[in-house]
Amino acid sequence: MSKKLCLVRHAKTEEGSYDMRDFDRELTSRGMQDATRLGKYYSSKQFIPDVVLSSDAARARATAELMASQMGYELNRIHLNHEIYEASVRTLFQLVTQLKDEWNSVMIVGHNPVMNYLAEYLTDAEIGHMYTGSVACIDFETDSWMEVSQGSGSLEEYVVAKHLDS
Repeated sequence: MSKKLCLVRHAKTEEGSYDMRDFDRELTSRGMQDATRLGKYYSSKQFIPDVVLSSDAARARATAELMASQMGYELNRIHLNHEIYEASVRTLFQLVTQLKDEWNSVMIVGHNPVMNYLAEYLTDAEIGHMYTGSVACIDFETDSWMEVSQGSGSLEEYVVAKHLDS
């Protein structure tokens, strides 16, 4: 058995302003289209994760919901986790190693730079800058998330919404 982890950087958001908390920033119309496009892409591949975890920031939550709705994943099953919002690589890595082993495929929706750094840490791949509305899917040849370690994964694919056909 193997494990699959898809790290999603939230889709495009409105610019921050002095009167709005970063946490409350919403997706732009392009961001909504990109998140929907990503969900349709994974639906076309017949991929529905066993669990979706998301930062509880507005932009990540909206990305998770739009993708999930296209993939046939029930919105009320999305696990919102505040730790993901400002997580360090160490914190997010610990979250991964503590996932339930009954979950063979997990999608985590969060923020850069940590999503980018974690993807590179787990795969030893040079991903570069993860764009908004992008997904790095990583395969692990293991039965247990506790066995995931630096470089133990292989980058299955890196998908950028704006590069997908509509």
